Amino acid sequence: MKTISKSKLNKYYNLTFTALQIARKSVVKEKEKNAKEILKMVECYLSDAKHFQEKNDFVNAFGCINYAHGWLDAGARLKVFNVKDNRLFSV
Repeated sequence: MKTISKSKLNKYYNLTFTALQIARKSVVKEKEKNAKEILKMVECYLSDAKHFQEKNDFVNAFGCINYAHGWLDAGARLKVFNVKDNRLFSV
């Protein structure tokens, strides 16, 4: 498949945005500095995804969403975020 549908893009954007909201509320106190850096990267990639979506470049938008979620998963695996939901995070 060489294209990404708008519905698929929206599904994964919403999934990542939901995970971001949970991560923001689940920062491990001793790792706040790391969390701040990770959350900034996630926010930047989601912003880039919206930019590409507005230009109807769904493939690059989808790539940005995947990078954003990858940062969240890294934070979860490194225990920067105290999360347990294995539907939203690689835990």
